[in-house]
Amino acid sequence: MILLTVILYVLSYLPRFVTRRFYPRLFWTWSRFFVRALGVELYLHQKNHRPLPKSYIMVANHPSAFEDVGIPALFPVFSVAKIEVRDWWIVGRIAAAAGTLFVERESKESRQAVAEQMIDELQKGKNIAIYPEGGCKGRRIFESFRYGSFDVAMRSGIPIVPVFLHYEAQERFEWQPPYTLVQKLWHILTSRNHRVNYYVYDAIEPADFSDKESFANHVHALYLKWQERYLD
Repeated sequence: MILLTVILYVLSYLPRFVTRRFYPRLFWTWSRFFVRALGVELYLHQKNHRPLPKSYIMVANHPSAFEDVGIPALFPVFSVAKIEVRDWWIVGRIAAAAGTLFVERESKESRQAVAEQMIDELQKGKNIAIYPEGGCKGRRIFESFRYGSFDVAMRSGIPIVPVFLHYEAQERFEWQPPYTLVQKLWHILTSRNHRVNYYVYDAIEPADFSDKESFANHVHALYLKWQERYLD
């Protein structure tokens, strides 16, 4: 992982038009090495009855920092992340070079700009991963989902693929203040239970809903049901 990190960091200084064809694949491979370096046993549970669509918006709950490497370790996605990630030492530069879209969460203009970027990338056939809770909100599902990803789905016609994330050692993986990212990575590395379960479900078509609010509320209700199944 260290060797690949050095390679990715050096390559990140090349022009984007040179690296855009191969860098994301290297990043997904790097994510898998990162998962192994942390000693995490990452299990994919395919609850979907149908194959995943060619292009999709993947949504997931966001209790930990781990999913920033866990999701791309399993799925070929380009993530949406808070703008602060871009300034993280080494990792931020690698994430930016991999095509991560950055958003200033409290800025309406930034959210609108990222939504347009998402639509553009989806129309190119790419898959986008986003966390509709709007950040790490803890091990329990937040009271509501933000509408942005569902609005993009309705405007683009691209389906939503929901993934429910379950960390068996919830307290060790959960990222909440006052811990820093480095401290949480240490907690994950030294956890007595390294099993992580990612449950992927069938894609949900935006055409089945009249507006983004009903779409978001429907998916939020599904997450509450899965939470009751896997966490309670």
